[in-house]
Amino acid sequence: MVTWHTGRLLVAAPALEDPNFDRGVLLVLDHDEDGALGVVLNRPSSVLVAETLDGWSELAARPAVVFGGGPVEPTAVVALGATTSVVTPDAGPPILDRIRLVDLDDDPMLAAADLQHVRIFAGYAGWAPDQLEDEIDQGAWFVIDADPRDVFTDDPGGLWHAVLRRQPDGLRLLATYPEDPSLN
Repeated sequence: MVTWHTGRLLVAAPALEDPNFDRGVLLVLDHDEDGALGVVLNRPSSVLVAETLDGWSELAARPAVVFGGGPVEPTAVVALGATTSVVTPDAGPPILDRIRLVDLDDDPMLAAADLQHVRIFAGYAGWAPDQLEDEIDQGAWFVIDADPRDVFTDDPGGLWHAVLRRQPDGLRLLATYPEDPSLN
């Protein structure tokens, strides 16, 4: 039986050697028999939202920068928003609690009526059918329940450690894993 991971976190194992995901924390936006899509939550760039998306900077969660969402389609823009209500007409189902995809073609002033804040991502991560399941089975990723605060953390650089620290037992110990174990 296949388990779908939409709305959960993928936390990169220390042994994952892909530089795109080194100590990455990803939110899975969609996962089904056709594959999976997600965004990296802890790769802030130096590009300000105010410089790229007119009108959305007022709603941008701090730090108000565009995040590197992943290596696929780096010019594609994905936006996640925290809604103020459980039911949002015409917005589609939430990915996690009150977190949903945001259409950046919408008027930001009108969107502000239902959004607390948004996070903007350039690019995304993608997996072909069964690819993510294979990577999880090989130990590249830890699948962890997401906390909505992970998406909008004001400390993205510390997210990998913070997510692992709140896990039970051995997984919690990995939060102390050094960046370069050979220097330990």
